[in-house]
Amino acid sequence: MSKLDELYRLHRLLDGRRTGLSRAALIGEHGFARSTLARYIAELRYKLGAPLVHDPERGGYRYDTADGHHALPGLWFSSEELLALITLKHLLANLEPGLLDEPLRPLQARIDKLLQAHRLGAGQAVRRIRLLSMAARRKNPRHFQAVAHAVLQRHRLKIDYYNRERGETGSRIVSPQRLAHYRDNWYLDAWCHEKKGLRIFALECIRAAESVAKPAKDIPETQLDRELAASYGIFAGRPVATAVLRFTPKRARWVAEETWHPKQEGRWLDDGRYELRIPYSDDRELLMDILKYGPEVEVVAPESLRKAVKTQHELAASQYRRGKTTGSENENGRG
Repeated sequence: MSKLDELYRLHRLLDGRRTGLSRAALIGEHGFARSTLARYIAELRYKLGAPLVHDPERGGYRYDTADGHHALPGLWFSSEELLALITLKHLLANLEPGLLDEPLRPLQARIDKLLQAHRLGAGQAVRRIRLLSMAARRKNPRHFQAVAHAVLQRHRLKIDYYNRERGETGSRIVSPQRLAHYRDNWYLDAWCHEKKGLRIFALECIRAAESVAKPAKDIPETQLDRELAASYGIFAGRPVATAVLRFTPKRARWVAEETWHPKQEGRWLDDGRYELRIPYSDDRELLMDILKYGPEVEVVAPESLRKAVKTQHELAASQYRRGKTTGSENENGRG
């Protein structure tokens, strides 16, 4: 550990204690080097102004304050905490660019200085941590911030929401419950006061978001999980069926390590295939995930899902049986 880490560790051991820590305990139990402990104590007292006293009646070194607490000046983090913080900031910046840039900018400057002082490679996270996005849909940053603020501050929102299936935009009042980041896109779990029920809203479909001066209706977390997180994927609702999927031995080596659903059940079959059972309420997203495995998965049950997958495979194959499309002919210069 660096000198700064050791100073900070000593401070954390002392901060908030009602009784003191003896020199023997600091060396024997907490591993401070005998040769440097006196120097750390002196630096806490005289360089950082800590009210550190030696109180034999209370067992040793302690902060001489009413509650035993003392705040060190400046921003204090250990090396591990600094690296974790800078990594988290990089992750947030990639999940939602611009969301925290402004409020975190002063803190970022101070962290960068500390990283440089520690020679911990300030800025390395941007180059050394690679985050790949796929099919992330564009959203308005102002709407995202308005929604995030309402979720955390617990007030209602009036939103103009675009319904893709109907191609219509309507207004509604919602009580935000929580934000969910799923497959590179953001969703809002909220109580809809018009529908009088829980709904999931895709943030990129929010066309306007305005704060309402009323507290949000709070829904118990158990109810949120039961109604919004019990089924497969992003579609809400209680499970109505269980999909039984069997993967080929080759694909099974990957699927057996994957979590498709918190309550999934999996088992190896004698012939090397892997069987996965998944509860679901709406088959649209599950259907897409099954289709991407092509001939390497078989839907065993329910029959309705098996037929839906078969129909989609037949429709896809029919496009290739019809021959080249007009687009393909144009690409080859025959259009």
